[in-house]
Amino acid sequence: MNIVLLDAKTLGDDLDLSVFEQFGTFIRYETTTEEETLERIVDADIIITNKVVLTANFLSQAKNLKLICIAATGINNVDLDAAKFQGIEVKNVAGYSSNSVVQHTFAMALYLLEKMAYYDAVVKDSRWSKSGLFTDVSHPFYEISGKKWGIIGFGRIGQSVATIATAFGAEVSYHSTSGKNLHHGYPHHNLEFILKDCDIISIHAPLNDDTYDLINEINLPYLKEKAILLNLGRGGIVNETDLAFELDRREIYAGLDVLEKEPITALNRLNEVKHKERLLITPHIAWTSIEARKKLLDGIVKNIKDFLQK
Repeated sequence: MNIVLLDAKTLGDDLDLSVFEQFGTFIRYETTTEEETLERIVDADIIITNKVVLTANFLSQAKNLKLICIAATGINNVDLDAAKFQGIEVKNVAGYSSNSVVQHTFAMALYLLEKMAYYDAVVKDSRWSKSGLFTDVSHPFYEISGKKWGIIGFGRIGQSVATIATAFGAEVSYHSTSGKNLHHGYPHHNLEFILKDCDIISIHAPLNDDTYDLINEINLPYLKEKAILLNLGRGGIVNETDLAFELDRREIYAGLDVLEKEPITALNRLNEVKHKERLLITPHIAWTSIEARKKLLDGIVKNIKDFLQK
């Protein structure tokens, strides 16, 4: 059995990937480009991939291929119709990163809400030392308690965010992007209401035809002054050029863990935002806690074992 891992670097250097050797000959590649993909999968029985794209053309030439293990929840990097036609099973791992994403949501919210960029800098560049004051209240911040927190996308992660935001004392409401997830103990509202009414808005929705460019130049002006918008769903849900314009136009705040094109390109308008302290971008790391990646690895191993035991 030939097992090939195409993008080991995305899993981190702190996981013991030798666990895959129990299933046969295991070859790991740190990264794999489109030009390298075919050569590396052509003799594989099992492929493990996080984000390497497996097209119908690639799959048609991998004659031994029996199983594709996605090292993630999303499976849009595999041509599923082609895999089904060839009898190739495709397995993902769901739910492994929920706690990690929820935690990162609040890390981003608190960083922006409490003006951490300013307060970190004012200490490190000695402005506080030179001020003669025991404190600095020049950049006032608010509490989450009493604020309105809106959630766009109310699956497992959105519901967990709601629970914790409620524990902080926030008033939570949500918008279901599918229009089907409506039976919860929190009020459901349309998107326009959420954007206009809430002080903090976090996005935890999938990317599809209904959510692409969901937040754009038409509805970004609905946001309150000083509102915080967080995207921990998928890149492409928020139009980044429109968001950059709105950040320059008035005082709102944004935290993004996902972008439409990753890594961020030099031409991304967000690079030019004037008030950089109002924008926090992290490099798609919400899912990457040590605990989450260990769960992911365990899930891939289980998927292979279950397949081989059939």
